[in-house]
Amino acid sequence: MYAVIQTGGKQYRVKEGATLKIEKLELGEGDSIEFDKILMVGEGSDVKIGQPFVDGGKVSATVTSQGRHKKVKIIKFKRRKHHMKQMGHRQYYTEVQITGISA
Repeated sequence: MYAVIQTGGKQYRVKEGATLKIEKLELGEGDSIEFDKILMVGEGSDVKIGQPFVDGGKVSATVTSQGRHKKVKIIKFKRRKHHMKQMGHRQYYTEVQITGISA
């Protein structure tokens, strides 16, 4: 069984037992969380699509770690003008493991 959830302004296709990195949530390691914005739940040809969300659908997960992604380098360069600007950015994330899906 899989589900499509919405969190942090993004959508993720998840299965039970999968780990994924989502936008940072203010939770500690080992805490549990339930996602209730479920867009779609399905298994094989049996698929429920929400309008916009599936009624009574929940996905439970456990926080495994907090961290930061690899650095993304930003370079602004204007040729022949002696102008170059370099910056870097590391986005915070929360890594969760999906423990259950209910429709």
